[in-house]
Amino acid sequence: MKTTAASTITIAGWPGCTPRLLRDQRELQTVREDYAGYCDRGGYRPLAAPDALLDEVERSGLLGRGGAGFPLAVKLRTVRDNGMRGDVGTVLVANGEEGEPASIKDRWLLRNRPHLVLDGLRLAAAVVAAGHAYVYVSDPESARSVETAFGEMCGDPLGGISVSVRMVDPGYIAGEETAAVRALNGGPVKPTDKPPRPFEVGVDGRPTLVSNVETLANLPYIQQHGSAAFRDQGTPASPGTLLVTITGADRPPGLYEVPHGLSITELLALQGVSADRVQGALMGGYFAGLLNREVLDATVDHETFRALGCGLGCGAISLITDDCPVAVAASVLAYFDRENAGQCGSCFNGTAAMAAVAGALRDGVATDEDLARLRRWSVVLRGRGACATLDAATNIAASLLGRFPDQVARHLENACQTCRSGAFRAERPYEVEAVTPA
Repeated sequence: MKTTAASTITIAGWPGCTPRLLRDQRELQTVREDYAGYCDRGGYRPLAAPDALLDEVERSGLLGRGGAGFPLAVKLRTVRDNGMRGDVGTVLVANGEEGEPASIKDRWLLRNRPHLVLDGLRLAAAVVAAGHAYVYVSDPESARSVETAFGEMCGDPLGGISVSVRMVDPGYIAGEETAAVRALNGGPVKPTDKPPRPFEVGVDGRPTLVSNVETLANLPYIQQHGSAAFRDQGTPASPGTLLVTITGADRPPGLYEVPHGLSITELLALQGVSADRVQGALMGGYFAGLLNREVLDATVDHETFRALGCGLGCGAISLITDDCPVAVAASVLAYFDRENAGQCGSCFNGTAAMAAVAGALRDGVATDEDLARLRRWSVVLRGRGACATLDAATNIAASLLGRFPDQVARHLENACQTCRSGAFRAERPYEVEAVTPA
């Protein structure tokens, strides 16, 4: 199954792996699935026992697809128990604010399979006993698709749960869970200090489950087929399939549903990229940092990337082929300098300082002293911000220095021929534009 939509994005499933999040009709990959079509495929099945579903989710080992890879069952159980303990009720937030420019998966699901997301939302809401839920987005097309989905429904497939769509301005920090809660409470779209975390005190002061839309979209499969079938694909520690966004290498971006444990070289073949061209990759969107050619020995799962000192994150992989890794890192750090929330001095000043040194390094005017400062900042600034933006910036700086020492050394001598002939510069490196369904 492989299609190319409007010559801008390739959408495919892994051969021999029945899609769970994409669909198996090739001609429908960029056609929005409506309510009748979703129900015909078994959607919105009655839920007899929320506790039994929670146990099944726990056995499935489903990990969050938003970036951290945290077990969903733990979040579900914690939010439910906190709501019951305080007798205050709970709230659910389906987080579709895809802040990573190099990722497309959440927008694709919301635009093309809104009922799959809403079905997962109502199952999670039933488990945590939430009476109200939000679909939290910044993409207007996603919001329209979900609103249209509400209008298509017959009866009450959501089981009495009230659901609202909340639009916010897009931004890297807008999808951070405390920023989402703060916005839904009427405040600015900016992170807050932790604790408390949303599962303790969230929207309207209630325990709140904030879960990525791809994570929720896995729940209908678990309800219908069970945890054992869910674990048929993937690895013991990273079960199931996931959506991977691949960019770079002068190829149209690709959105693929693949089993955890697939080798990167197999993924490159699906994208039509020769491994010989790959210098490295920007991992997990912009968050997890840079890998050099050791990425070619990796498999697509949390445990492998964690062992490499990196991360799978939101499943976005940006390939570095003809571009200079130093220039790529400089563009990403400049992005963090522009996109930080501006409310933590360590982040506001730290991202600016690291971006300035990386830019000077790209342009061949940095000094040994500059490089020493960048190395120190990549260590001492980690963990100082209210959200993960500063950590993401330190990941970029540390991985550039640690994994591309030869390229860094050439830039110190202003001897990078790639950058002399035209350095990579992008305000939103490896950005993927969404495809609007027919």
